Amino acid sequence: MNPADYPTAWQHPPTRRAWVLLMVRNVAGLIGWVGVWIALIVIPVDQSLVLWVFIPYTIYGTWRLFVQVFGYFPDAMRMLRILRTYPWQVLRGVPHGLNIYPDIQGDQHGWFEFPNPADRQQQLPLVISNHLRVEWWSRRMGPRAKPQLKSRIETIWFAGDPRMIGILAAPTPNGRAPHHFKILRQRLAGADHALTTEWGATAEDMDRGHQAGFTPYADPRRPKEKTL
Repeated sequence: MNPADYPTAWQHPPTRRAWVLLMVRNVAGLIGWVGVWIALIVIPVDQSLVLWVFIPYTIYGTWRLFVQVFGYFPDAMRMLRILRTYPWQVLRGVPHGLNIYPDIQGDQHGWFEFPNPADRQQQLPLVISNHLRVEWWSRRMGPRAKPQLKSRIETIWFAGDPRMIGILAAPTPNGRAPHHFKILRQRLAGADHALTTEWGATAEDMDRGHQAGFTPYADPRRPKEKTL
């Protein structure tokens, strides 16, 4: 069951199961954080426990609830759009790093380079643009990572277009299914112009990118251009 044989990643049965499992974990996490908070209210406790358990848990649990609702769930739905648009590619030895990649705009938590579909000799970087569940990847991408950890990302699965957007996954130990999904985005300075010029994206490529949820990145720290 080669994942690259399917027209889109979503049509690969183990990928669908992996995404559903991700959503189950998201829902279970949400229920768990709320459930424990309710239990702390309902179960009679003395005042010292309220001070040392309930109040800290309420503060931390509120933050976790915010991350679940406004982080994990939207992120999973963005992954779904990409999986339904692009097929998997099984790649080995993809260049990557945790250092700051030159000319990248905005925050970056690691990067991977992929060949431009219009010019296989040209490598384009995609960045991990948020910190959600990035620990698994960063522990294996670091220059000082142990060989047994690095070997887990020697082969990766990628679905997307490096000129715009994509989703990254590591294969399970048996190589049959993906896990540890991460969304990658194109954030090179001048990418908007380069898409249809230097990078050769066609109208069809752009339509697929928009279908997958790609929108050009606007650095909030960059001053807005004045219009007359």
